[in-house]
Amino acid sequence: MMILVTGGSKCGKSRYAESLFAERSEQKIYLATMLPYGDDAFSAIERHRKMRADKGFLTVERFRDIDRAEIPERSAVLLECMGNLLANEMFQGSKITDCTDKIVSDILRLHRRINLLVIVTNQVGSDGIAYDAATAAYLAALGIINQKIAANADKVIECVYGIPVMVKG
Repeated sequence: MMILVTGGSKCGKSRYAESLFAERSEQKIYLATMLPYGDDAFSAIERHRKMRADKGFLTVERFRDIDRAEIPERSAVLLECMGNLLANEMFQGSKITDCTDKIVSDILRLHRRINLLVIVTNQVGSDGIAYDAATAAYLAALGIINQKIAANADKVIECVYGIPVMVKG
């Protein structure tokens, strides 16, 4: 099963995604994609570690090529988060890489090996703000990835003010 959990910033999507693992009996993997760079990143990483403390997750850090992560077959995986994974894949060095198809393929390959894949992503691009070219390309790519993952997902849930709203499934 694949579940996509989306929502705006600080809307409760990570907390909700973690709650989907409460009754799981197989190995629970937290697939962390955030590169630990800067005070904000370290604060977010620490906040998420505290949130999942004592919940039975094994943390696997993989910043790119997530289909190559060392994850036991038939496990339950929480991928946190698509926005970070895209940034890591898209902005390597000084060039912007078109990686939407690669990321979707990597997700689908990972999904075939495991029992449950819950993906946390961000709702972006609806604010109407004009961004620089690199940011606009990132937002467009995340929108495309979210659409493709949603099409393949069994369930899509949007968190709104901490309330999960079923969009698909």
